[in-house]
Amino acid sequence: MHFLKKIFFILLLVSTTVIGQTIEQPKIKALLIDGQNNHGQWPKISYMLKKYMVDTKLFSVNLDRTAYTWKGEKYIKEYALNNKHTEALKEPKKDPDYAPNFSDYDLVICNFGWKAAYWPEKTQKAFEKFIENGGGLVVFHAADNSFPEWLAYNKMIGLGGWGNRSEKDGPYVYYDEKGKLIRDTSVGSAGAHGPQSEYQIQIRDKKHPITKGLPKTWLHTKDELYNSLRGPAENMTVIATAYSEKENKGSGRHEPALMTLEYGKGRIFHSIMGHADYSVQCVGFITTFLRGAEWAATGKVTQKIPKDFPKKNETSSRPFIKL
Repeated sequence: MHFLKKIFFILLLVSTTVIGQTIEQPKIKALLIDGQNNHGQWPKISYMLKKYMVDTKLFSVNLDRTAYTWKGEKYIKEYALNNKHTEALKEPKKDPDYAPNFSDYDLVICNFGWKAAYWPEKTQKAFEKFIENGGGLVVFHAADNSFPEWLAYNKMIGLGGWGNRSEKDGPYVYYDEKGKLIRDTSVGSAGAHGPQSEYQIQIRDKKHPITKGLPKTWLHTKDELYNSLRGPAENMTVIATAYSEKENKGSGRHEPALMTLEYGKGRIFHSIMGHADYSVQCVGFITTFLRGAEWAATGKVTQKIPKDFPKKNETSSRPFIKL
């Protein structure tokens, strides 16, 4: 009897200790990849995105960069990687040793851009397998300019621009004035934008975990508004659009701004926003990026809508300060 009482006391002590503590959930393991992007601020933007993610306490984030970099020279030194030497070149060049261990992560964030050199074939196959087996992916802005001849990548992003993309790569996708989703197979090149400006984002799927609770329309800060993107557009849902005004050298159509896709068991979040640091400081961009990243990795969203979220006709930004 004395022995049973002792066991009971030990179990009671252990259970009380567990109940009295907050059990920390495992963090989402994210890998942010960059190195070659026609948008010169890409090293700073990678740093900003990493900080945004870490600040949520939901993510642990590593950054992997190609050994050969293109553009971004002004920012590479300030936002260098401590554990990797890189060489800035005048033109993109393939890094034959580029081989991130994707399988160590739950999520990849792609910050490559137009003209980025293709990865080694073995690395491409490893990335495809990672997504097919359930890995998450976030692509934003110029990442949908990348790798026009990589079929699997184009299926992952759904829609892309530039890089000689055309009707051979898939339809234009947009909403018409009646609110109908159009898949336009007409002949034409892919990818355009007018001068940078503020523009309204219109939510098209209010029930999706990423957009649930967001205002129906909200004003994004100064950015490029991509139009006339085209691609396979398979297993893709357009969850938000932006109207591309003809007066601003746009298409006159409601263009996809936020998209979700499935590739195998993997989930992908695609945002057209994020041209420069001031674009990435928009609370609307930050919120949808973070919610999209969590959804791509887990299939759900636990983050609340911040009180400083943009309004229908009012932008909201958070000035970024490097620590």
